[in-house]
Amino acid sequence: MKEKLWNKNFIQACIANFLMASSFHLLMPTIPIYLTQTLNIHTSKVGIVLSSYTLAMLMIRPFSGYIVDVFDRKKVFLLALALFVATFFGYLWAEAVALLMLVRFFHGLSWGMSTVSSNTVAIDIIPSTRRAEGVGYFGMNMNLAMAIAPFIAMYIYERSGGFHLLIFCSIAMGTLALIAASLIKTPVKEKQKNKPPLSVDRFILIKGIPLFLNQILVTTGWGMLVSFGVLYGNQIQIPNAGIFFLFLAAGLIISRVISGRFVDRGHIHVISILALSLITVSFLCFASLHTITAFCISAFFVGIGYGMMLPSFQTSFINMAANDRRGTANSTYLTAFDLGLGIGMLLGGFLAGSHPMAYIYLVSAGLAFCSVIMYIFVSRKVYDRNKITRPS
Repeated sequence: MKEKLWNKNFIQACIANFLMASSFHLLMPTIPIYLTQTLNIHTSKVGIVLSSYTLAMLMIRPFSGYIVDVFDRKKVFLLALALFVATFFGYLWAEAVALLMLVRFFHGLSWGMSTVSSNTVAIDIIPSTRRAEGVGYFGMNMNLAMAIAPFIAMYIYERSGGFHLLIFCSIAMGTLALIAASLIKTPVKEKQKNKPPLSVDRFILIKGIPLFLNQILVTTGWGMLVSFGVLYGNQIQIPNAGIFFLFLAAGLIISRVISGRFVDRGHIHVISILALSLITVSFLCFASLHTITAFCISAFFVGIGYGMMLPSFQTSFINMAANDRRGTANSTYLTAFDLGLGIGMLLGGFLAGSHPMAYIYLVSAGLAFCSVIMYIFVSRKVYDRNKITRPS
């Protein structure tokens, strides 16, 4: 008999994750527009401004894993989420580029800690026999937020009160996320008499480094996609290019619901290789075909690929870690995602300054293809060697 996944705790964790992600993604598509149209920043410099929060996340992620493994995970989550919500107020006064970069930096610190702790809290309450499925559903809330929030954000930005109204909406959603998170009941964690010593393996899952590098290759394309997808749509004259996010997120949601079950049944390599291959082909189509139909269908299949790949990779990291290293495993997975995201933002901005934006997604396809090769010949073997076979 299957262990129950959808209990009160898991539902509350999903609600908190959805609201937290919604508050974050309200600003994602509008900040590049705000920078270029209101602050008159050149497109080539947008990536530098956007990546300031990614730099902060890269700095905090490894320490986040250690903190959630050592201290009470729920308390860490609540504190990080409260700081994340409070940082939104900084956008109200950050009208100069330097100040905006500073606010983004502090937002990156709190977001980095919030996502590591929220993912680890979720894994603590997900039955081990349904881990990949649970991770998929939990992550799906992030995708729902990514679908709904940017679409609403573009509507508000263009037709209503602009960027500052979006900030107040983000604060409201973040506050609701904090309330939902406070209602989660987590397993009682035994107090450690002695804190584990600081060492490299407390900050990064050493045996997961090949998979870590593999993930960076493919998430670099993700960074270029979410940062410049709308601007690319505008460049190739796609009407209401914000619809890109709806098709992207639809693919993510559909594939997350299905793929997690196959991963739990032992098909983790099949799912990962299929996902990486699909991302490669979809990026090629996204770069080459410039009709609105091709634009939307390509975004949809890119979403399917990432929706399969992300929970599969996250489950791989978790399956190579013991209970007291779950925070480190999540931190390693999220650090790889952030690093790829940051590289994608910087590389996308650099390429956009000197090439047509379609070139960005040809590069993304090339990186994804390299990721397929690396997974088949390196990462797959490393995972099989280091997987912890007994449920933890």
